[in-house]
Amino acid sequence: MAPPRPPRVRRRLRAGSLARPVNARSYRGTWLLVGIPLLLVAFSVPGLPSLPRLPGYVSGFDADAASATARTIAQRFPDRRPGTRGAARATDYVEQQLETSGYHVSRDTFRADVAGLGRRTLVNLVAEAPGRSRDTIVVIAHRDDSGPGGGLDDNASGTGALLELARGYGARAAAARTPLHTIVFLSTDGGAYGGLGAKRFAERALGHRVILGAIALDAIAGRGPVRIVTASDSPSSPDPTLVGTARDALGAASSRLEVTHASASHQLLDLAFPFSLYEQAPFTARGTPAIALTTAADRPPDTPTGGRPLDEPRLRAVGTAVGRLVATLDETGPTATTTRTYILVGARRIKGWAIQLLLLAAVLPAFVVIVDLFARCRRRGIALAPALRALRLRCAYWIGALLLFELLNAAGAFPHGASRPVSLETSAAQHWPLATLILFGLALAGGWLAVRERLLPHGTVAVEEDVAGHTAALLGLLVVTLLVIALNRYSLVLVLPSLHAWIWLPQLHDRPRWTRIAVFFAGLAGPIWLLHAFSTRLGLGFDTPWYLMELAVVHLVSFPFLLVGACWVAVAAQLAALTTGRYAPVPARRRGSPPTALRRSVGRIAHAGRSASLSRRRALEG
Repeated sequence: MAPPRPPRVRRRLRAGSLARPVNARSYRGTWLLVGIPLLLVAFSVPGLPSLPRLPGYVSGFDADAASATARTIAQRFPDRRPGTRGAARATDYVEQQLETSGYHVSRDTFRADVAGLGRRTLVNLVAEAPGRSRDTIVVIAHRDDSGPGGGLDDNASGTGALLELARGYGARAAAARTPLHTIVFLSTDGGAYGGLGAKRFAERALGHRVILGAIALDAIAGRGPVRIVTASDSPSSPDPTLVGTARDALGAASSRLEVTHASASHQLLDLAFPFSLYEQAPFTARGTPAIALTTAADRPPDTPTGGRPLDEPRLRAVGTAVGRLVATLDETGPTATTTRTYILVGARRIKGWAIQLLLLAAVLPAFVVIVDLFARCRRRGIALAPALRALRLRCAYWIGALLLFELLNAAGAFPHGASRPVSLETSAAQHWPLATLILFGLALAGGWLAVRERLLPHGTVAVEEDVAGHTAALLGLLVVTLLVIALNRYSLVLVLPSLHAWIWLPQLHDRPRWTRIAVFFAGLAGPIWLLHAFSTRLGLGFDTPWYLMELAVVHLVSFPFLLVGACWVAVAAQLAALTTGRYAPVPARRRGSPPTALRRSVGRIAHAGRSASLSRRRALEG
């Protein structure tokens, strides 16, 4: 009987060797410094301030009248898409109701490119209850809907509440009770198509008046809890005073009313990737505190024919709360005229500077490791130039793909529109331009065939070349991180997973391939989180990639961010090649070196052209 084999002991590799080039001790030690920002964050979580409530305030909001108005609008004008006959008739009806309440209504007519509809004429209706001060409080509700279903909740309910609130202030004016500040009741057009009317008013009004606060009413009579929406078109939040007062007003309107807001993770994502389908967003982006009240989710409800009836108790509670909120802002004066940045966690908030400090501190351990890895390569005399050339070639490929996308966009190959969130109910969000995308894909495939020969391995890659490839990619990732910090520090949450996962790939050279692949996919957590959030919060499903591309088409995602994203994809492509064993360094081009696939293809085409020309010449001479 053979003696039993001794257990196989895995030899511990020496730290600092080519098999273990990452300095794990420096990584762990640097994390201790992050504890300082964590302590600062722990001591900077104040509660939401609130304005004093008006003593003896009694709401005159008539929910029955608001509900009857909403049903009238939905039944008489079921199709209120911008530019349609129904939209024009609904505009006349709302204007007539405001004039009946004693207002002089001004029309603001403008033209806009609506994604999925084309260039349309839109109309905002502005009714003012003059106050002793020109400082303004704005109540907003959009009239339009996204189809011929009636839009009973979205947004006939908001329009009905707006008209009822305006009627109450019209009665006060008739009784010679002038408010302290000017109250503007704004009936917007294009609200279901990215808040076009709200953006128009915000751009024109902020030049000549101070807006104390803006409250948007959108789908306020559904069955869900009342949500306070604070997302913006930029990394900013409304003044917490306005949010706290709105919460107090909603709680005072009904003890049974459930009041919520987006979760902390969703608020962080809204700062990293600013986006909102509601009408408070353009105001907050321009420094005006604004919120939206809704009973819908992040995606406003569609407009099916014969939908659920309005929840009148909820409509009454929201209308009463808005009346109380407006009256409180009017009585207390300009205490909430700025925007700040924070994340709400229950009844408390984490300030924006603390979040930024924490994100910047989280970059530091990976930064130290990457710089140390670069220094070790230099000390060992490992050549980084071939690896940097490989990364440069990949960056050129993906930046070229981005430029081709912009060229197709400029040529009108994609659905165009104003730089606003695209309505989820239009063809621009749901119907992929397959012919254009196939053409784009073929162009990318052709470009890859032109560069693949220089990027694919033609032999065994040495350990030094493997380490150099990882180092060059991580240096590129570090540059991408610095560019993200310059553009939007909150967007670091999308980059940090790749920064902290991919620095360990050089350490896993001798590990099974599935381990390396798992670590690589862990670095994709940031973009996957963004895709998952759009897919679930907006109900897009498999349309999510195209919808994000359409946001780039309408330039809601700026070109600098797209450029940084292309560089990040190039880094990910090099690390993916290293992970799967498909990496090769790119040597410098020398005179007499074999031609590339692109040069060979061009040469064949030129040779075929010369041969055909020579054949025709001989035929003519004969």
